[in-house]
Amino acid sequence: MTSPDPDSPRAKQLAETWLERALFASRWLLAPFYVGLALALGVLAVSFVQEFLHAAPTVFAPGSKPEDAILMVLSLVDMSLAGNLLLIVIFSGYESFVSRIDSVDAADRPAWMGKVDFAGLKIKLIASIVAISAISLLKSYMTLADGGALDERRLMWQVAILLAFVVSGVLLALMDWLVSLGGKGGKGH
Repeated sequence: MTSPDPDSPRAKQLAETWLERALFASRWLLAPFYVGLALALGVLAVSFVQEFLHAAPTVFAPGSKPEDAILMVLSLVDMSLAGNLLLIVIFSGYESFVSRIDSVDAADRPAWMGKVDFAGLKIKLIASIVAISAISLLKSYMTLADGGALDERRLMWQVAILLAFVVSGVLLALMDWLVSLGGKGGKGH
């Protein structure tokens, strides 16, 4: 029995098929990343509860100010936005790059699942980062209003970072808009 000629069209087609299947299956190497992000979401949930349990007594303590409650809420909203961001990345990334999630009951499936493409994911990601950065800056201003020490350098960096994120978001949206124009034959409106 002779071995097939490696230069034959059949051998090349077999090698190409095997390579393409292996490359396609390699997408599953991303699955541990999404499992790790889900575990990080659990850690964030524990941290959220710890923050609440730590801050709530100070809000109800005698002599507390309304600013204390606002700072607590801002911290919790900040963590909630980070959790939302993780969830969006987990679901959108997994469905975009690994496999569709079919095990979820259709009635319980979030409306956005399976509909957020890479461009939408980028915009949601940068919007969450801008919101988180803005909340951090707002917390710094609230500390100032409460008589805290003024750290001009820190505030300057927070404003600069927030503006950098905003500009990045606008540029990403502009790039996606330009790409969408190119998809319509490049003629614009």
